[in-house]
Parts: sequence; structure tokens; C-alpha cells
Amino acid sequence: MNKMNSICAKAWQTLAGLGLLLFAKLAVATGDLPGGPAVLQMDLPPAVTGIARDQRWLHNFMMVICLVIFVGVFGVMFYSIMAHRKSKGAKSANFHESTTVEIIWTIVPFIIVIFMALPATKVVVAMKDTSSADLTIKATGMQWKWGYDYLKGEGEGIGFVSTLDSAQRQMSDSGKPSGDDYLFKVDHPLVVPVDKKVRIITTANDVIHAFAVPSFGIKQDAIPGFVRDTWFRAEKVGDYHGQCQELCGKEHAYMPIHVKVLSQADYTKWVEGQRAEIAAKADDPSKVWELADLIARGQKIYSGNCAACHQPSGKGGGAVKPLDGAAVVLDADKTKQIGVLLNGQNAMPSWKQLSDTEIAAVITYTKNNWSNKTGQLVQPSDVVAARH
Repeated sequence: MNKMNSICAKAWQTLAGLGLLLFAKLAVATGDLPGGPAVLQMDLPPAVTGIARDQRWLHNFMMVICLVIFVGVFGVMFYSIMAHRKSKGAKSANFHESTTVEIIWTIVPFIIVIFMALPATKVVVAMKDTSSADLTIKATGMQWKWGYDYLKGEGEGIGFVSTLDSAQRQMSDSGKPSGDDYLFKVDHPLVVPVDKKVRIITTANDVIHAFAVPSFGIKQDAIPGFVRDTWFRAEKVGDYHGQCQELCGKEHAYMPIHVKVLSQADYTKWVEGQRAEIAAKADDPSKVWELADLIARGQKIYSGNCAACHQPSGKGGGAVKPLDGAAVVLDADKTKQIGVLLNGQNAMPSWKQLSDTEIAAVITYTKNNWSNKTGQLVQPSDVVAARH
């Protein structure tokens, strides 16, 4: 028995040593992410909105009430056990249907519930008041990215897709995470002005997602076929991070939210820059492209939108089908592949948000890259015809 105890003790010491070593290694490799999670975080994140501050106060208030109830109930229980134990000669009282006891355990909980419900109701009502917003943005959850469309206010008409940065995916695939923003960095963050009421309308085009940014005190489900909303008013310029908080599939962990809060002047400059980019991308769909030019443009679009799932090699992986050697890519009937990008297929979402030229370019690229040397060319006019 002593030998067994010694073996167990050594095993626990070894495990503890390995745990401390791992913790030390992680502590060195990772630091706090401003506007995001902190190492060994024990509290709610720093609040940058009035709602988030109210939620934090409410959380602490409820915890105090629960602690007082806990101490009171268990204090009386343990005192009764110790002070009225049989060994001290205590004899239990014999009574029932005490009106006094009935009144006490009815009124006291009622008062406690009222004290808890009043501030909670005030905060919940404020959270749901999305009226008089300065800016309205639709956030569409997709497997596994977010689409943002600026519907009202400064920036109206701007829209883009926000995807996990490709370098983050490569680190995850290699098993070598690095940086404080690991799995939080995106290619296109959501940009909003400081001190403006921003209404977020949430929906989804496949499964249930959830738009959540802890520093803003917001979390709203994005449900296919339904429209929900929430709001925030960021009081500090900076970068703030969140994640999808509904288990939405195998790449749920690769669906971060990055909100960049700018000063009003910088936000106006950003809007102007976005409008200039939109104008530059609004190619004439009647333009006839050369094969080499379409392939070059398609490579950039593929790297920014498709390579995360289909891989830069075009080999895919798991449930994601390969494009290298795929029948639909090699098929001479180009409308088949155009239909897949416009309408989606199986786990692949629709990419209607891309322009006609962008869709034509990426299809042409896949038809002429890797082993797919088809020589086929898709013009923007072909995509225009398929849309109609």
C-alpha cells in the first residue's frame, strides 16, 4: 500500500510539474489582447459602453445578494447543527403550521426578488431600445464568416465580408499559435464612429450564429429567416473583439468579430476610402477581358475568399471538396460553376455579394490553375446572364 501511495504521489508531482511548465510556456507566449480576452481573466472585460457598465454593476449586485443569502442560510443551518446537537442535550421543538414562519418565508423572498428584478428590468429595457440610431448595420452570419452591410447613416451602401485572416488559419493548421490576437484577427474589421448609437441587425443564411462583443455588452443571435437587433455606443476609440457564441459547425472557432472604433473624422475618411474602392471595383460587366488578366485578378479573389476552405493548393479537405480536378470546374458548361458561386452548394455559401467581374475572374482562375489547364474563360457578361 505504501509503495502504491508513493507511486501515485510521484505521478501527481510529475503531472503538476508538466502543468506548471505548460502554463509558464503559455504565459510567456500570450499576453492580454486590448479590447479582447486577457490572460487569466477573472472578471468581465473593461466596459466601453454604458450598457456594459450597467451589466457589470448588475452582475456584482446580484453576486452580493446571492452571497448574503448563502451566508445567511448556511450560517443558520450550521449554527443550528452545532448549538442544538443531541450531545449537548438539546431537544427539538414540536410545532407545525406556524403562521409567523409562513409569512416570513413568503414576504422575505418576495422583497429579495423585487430588489433583484427592478435594476435587472431597467438594464434589459435599455438593451432592447434600438430606436434613434445614428448608424444601422446588418450583420449576416455565414459558415464561417460575417457579412456587414451599412444600411442607414454615414456609410450607407458599403458592404463587405469579414473573414479570419489567412495567416491565423495557417497557424492553426500547423499547430503553432502565435500572437495575442490568435484567432481574433480578420481581413476586414467592422468600422464604426465613436460616441454614435450603432444599431446591429442580425440574421444568418445557413445556421444559427450569435454576434457578441463582450466589451460592448452585446450578444444577439443571428437566426436564418429572422431579423433580430441590438445596439451599442462605444465611448473610446480602439479595437474590440468578440466571437460567434453559438456552436455553428466545425469551424465555429474561426468566426471572430473585430470592431474598430474610430474618431468621427477618421471614420469619415474611411467611408470615403470605401466608396472609392467600391467605385473602382464596379467594373463594366460588358467589358471583354483577356485570359491572363482575368486569371491574375481571380488569383487575388481566390486568396482572399476561397483559399481558407479550399486551400491554396485547391485540394480542399474534410467536407470541403477539392477544386483541383473537380468535374464542375473542368466541365465545358461554365454555367454550372457560375450557378454554384451564385447559389451555393451543400456547405458552401452563396457568393452573390461578389461583383460579376470578380465571380468571372475567380472561376476563370480555378479553370486554369493547378492541373486544371482547360483554357476556358468566363466573361462578366456570362455571370450577368446567369443572375437573371
